[in-house]
Amino acid sequence: AGKFDEILASPAADFVSMRDAEAQHGMPWKSSIDESLGNDELLYMPFWEWQMDFMENNLSNIKVEACENDDMDFSHNANKKKNARIVNLCFSSDEYRKIRLTYYDAGDNTQVFNSVFYPRPEYNLPVLGIDLLAFNRKKYLAIVDFQPIHDDEADHAVTYEHMLEPIKNSYESLQGKMSAKFYDETKFFSQQMLFARFEEEEVVGRDLFPAFQSYVETHLDLVKSLEPDYDNSAKVMQRQEAYDVYSAERDPAAGLFTAMFGAEWADGFMHDFLFSMSRPGAVNSSDNN
Repeated sequence: AGKFDEILASPAADFVSMRDAEAQHGMPWKSSIDESLGNDELLYMPFWEWQMDFMENNLSNIKVEACENDDMDFSHNANKKKNARIVNLCFSSDEYRKIRLTYYDAGDNTQVFNSVFYPRPEYNLPVLGIDLLAFNRKKYLAIVDFQPIHDDEADHAVTYEHMLEPIKNSYESLQGKMSAKFYDETKFFSQQMLFARFEEEEVVGRDLFPAFQSYVETHLDLVKSLEPDYDNSAKVMQRQEAYDVYSAERDPAAGLFTAMFGAEWADGFMHDFLFSMSRPGAVNSSDNN
């Protein structure tokens, strides 16, 4: 909290630029919190920078949204003793009711870029989910997907997997199969999910970066191709809520955030920022629809 948050909470918040919000905590960072490392330690920062540029150049009426609940600010946190920090931004636009971005920097120990695009409810479309992780610069995990909000692809406003298939087919390294340890891949994941576990860092720049760009561009193209359907908005919001509840219950990062930033902050971060339509113990009545 501080002067920036007071500005953001004021009626003039619409005039806070996305670049002002980004710069509040020094993003895009140029070096890691771990000062012992070299110049290439922020592995996924090019993804953050490209996405911010893409959003700025292609979204209509983009607005900065607050990253907080009544008690806590989620825009930034740091554990200097453990050499870890996190920064978060949230936006809305004419196309998306919520776009959140997270960068987690713990030096070579862990690098994470995470983002989710929720279409406005008048667009009955999948959520775009991005989760890129690196551990000890030896093991890498990547998921990029048009995450369906309905069990049947045909229940969305249009089908979309045929648009993703040629992109996925271009990158053999991103055609892995997800473990069932945390998630059921038949629920809120598509058949064209980009999924990869790998140990060769060159995959990040060679395959993952261009594939990520193509999925982000294709998702916005899909939103812009539709006429808004306000009659179905309540149902779409129910399904986005179901996505949030499901994801918050299963997100494997909860333990990491608790260990680094404390249980209270981590719980609020999970339920009031990452998945803001979920609540501890929430019952999702639409899950069986």
